Amino acid sequence: MSINRCWQKITTAIFITLLAASCVPTSNRKIEQTQANTTQEKKVQQNITYGDLIIKAQSDYLMIPVTLPGEYLEKDSDYSISRSSGRENQLYNFIFYHKQDGESHLLLNKKALINSYEFLETKIPGKTPTRFWLYRIVEQDTNADKKLNSADAIAGYLSDLSGKNLLQITPNNTQILNWVIVPSQNALFIKVIKDSDNDKKFTANDKTNFMRVNLDKPAMGTEIISDAIEQEIKSQIFK
Repeated sequence: MSINRCWQKITTAIFITLLAASCVPTSNRKIEQTQANTTQEKKVQQNITYGDLIIKAQSDYLMIPVTLPGEYLEKDSDYSISRSSGRENQLYNFIFYHKQDGESHLLLNKKALINSYEFLETKIPGKTPTRFWLYRIVEQDTNADKKLNSADAIAGYLSDLSGKNLLQITPNNTQILNWVIVPSQNALFIKVIKDSDNDKKFTANDKTNFMRVNLDKPAMGTEIISDAIEQEIKSQIFK
């Protein structure tokens, strides 16, 4: 009897051990598979793509857009230059490639979203043409929604055709609405909107102004409409 009881205990212990051993790997496999799936999803979401080459005959450099697949966009902010819908690649940087010696470098040295870019050129008789790239760049999550998009502040930047000497020309906490070049003045005039009520949004309740940038010596733009002029206007209209 004691021998039978002993064998029963041994058999029971072996059964429990085998059962436990068979359960643990299955659980681990499920966890490992879940982690692998999550990692794979992240890799897909973070895949870098490169846009088509941008070639300007006036420049010694080719430009290669650095992009990531974007979210589905229904529309841009109320004061965006353009509205868009559908899934579009988001532009995060440019690679500038020298046509002659093959030297390459990046435009930006930090994470930011390039909302738009444009080639600027002014030609004045008797003077060397002035040529720049103008960028609208989102570099801070100003509305605290954990995203960089057109609802945030959009700063204006200029660079030379090599993508170097990048210079901010509009203040923080503003958005560029539009711009125009006046060749006779070799100046860039930019309309901006400020988050003047500090609600982290750019709406019709916020103030707008115009800024002038001298393209002979680019620097932070100077406001055209002073506070004194604005107060005088208000005193005439709202009296």
